[in-house]
Amino acid sequence: MSYLSPSPHPPTHPPIDSSMTLTDRLNGINLYLIGMMGAGKSSTGAALAQMLGYQFFDTDAVIEAAAGQSIPDLFARQGETAFRQLETEVLAELSAYRRLVIATGGGIVTQQQNWSYLHHGIVVWLDVPTAVLQGRLAGDEGRPLLQGQDWETKLTTLLEQRQHLYAQADVRMTVEAGDEVGAIAARILDLVAERISAKTDSAVLN
Repeated sequence: MSYLSPSPHPPTHPPIDSSMTLTDRLNGINLYLIGMMGAGKSSTGAALAQMLGYQFFDTDAVIEAAAGQSIPDLFARQGETAFRQLETEVLAELSAYRRLVIATGGGIVTQQQNWSYLHHGIVVWLDVPTAVLQGRLAGDEGRPLLQGQDWETKLTTLLEQRQHLYAQADVRMTVEAGDEVGAIAARILDLVAERISAKTDSAVLN
């Protein structure tokens, strides 16, 4: 079952000149953004896609389109297990394409099978302090895992449980309060370029 139909052509807007060399060096490899809910994966991913001339997908948005219902409704009616299964199916299909920037759900790293798809590309962790996440998520009713009282403690617990999984990313981008999306995206591209150079140097040495 196909959940999406990415165009074989990049977006019509031209990529930023400074990223052209990196786009060539990536050679179509996908970028996967991981991190906690509220980390800014969607906005940062869209900016990265524009800079690279890639297409952008958000796994949560694809899941909602495929299921015909919102994430909270999916959780309420079918439970987290059904959501995670659909999430894996969407990720598997996306990973078959090239030249994509993909923003993933915060819990995608908890399913070991998903790492086999994430490792098809370069995995970028948006590491955001808990206090910043709390400020962004206050009053957000669209996060099923944070509903009910004492949601701040739930958020902290989730981060503690997932942190070692996020740390398996190829690139770690620390985001502070007030950082602008464009600056974050530009820094990520620098870190990705450094990662590619390091892998290239290692291959030459070996």
